[in-house]
Amino acid sequence: FIGVLDIYGFEFFERGNSFEQFCINYANEKLQQNFNQHIFKFEQSEYVREELSWSYINFNDNQECLDLIEDKRAGIISILDEETRFPKATPESFVMKLTNTIGKKWEQYFGKDKFNRAGFSVNHYAGRVVYDGKLFLEKNKDFIIPKQINLLQTASSNKFITTIFDKKNFGGGAASGGAKSG
Repeated sequence: FIGVLDIYGFEFFERGNSFEQFCINYANEKLQQNFNQHIFKFEQSEYVREELSWSYINFNDNQECLDLIEDKRAGIISILDEETRFPKATPESFVMKLTNTIGKKWEQYFGKDKFNRAGFSVNHYAGRVVYDGKLFLEKNKDFIIPKQINLLQTASSNKFITTIFDKKNFGGGAASGGAKSG
């Protein structure tokens, strides 16, 4: 077995790292954790269990960075979802809430951008990235287009899909205005 991780999938730009780049870097952070878990954590615990003679391999564990992103109450994603629901939320209020909520817990992985009130940084496994939060709120809104709902309600042969998007279960369906268009 040969394990290869494409660390070149992680990227950032000097300016303008937005929501899409955050999602790409988050996915790469998850891939890195999966790699760490299988190559380092599981293998080394197996060596201990089998009482093999070996030297411990030090590695950078990125679980704390993932916790910063994923934590259900105080993570970047949960705060973003919460702020997206507030009609008067602004990119600046989103970043302020991040800064106030994250505090000291993950301070080695999170930072406020000194030059952009809507900016923040994350120290990912592969390096520090400064994000411009200006469009995070807008891009996080996941409205379903009524035509897509109608298609899922009528054209799918998958029972699970038709049950989820059944007109009774989906607020009356797209035809009766049950979904917002974006």
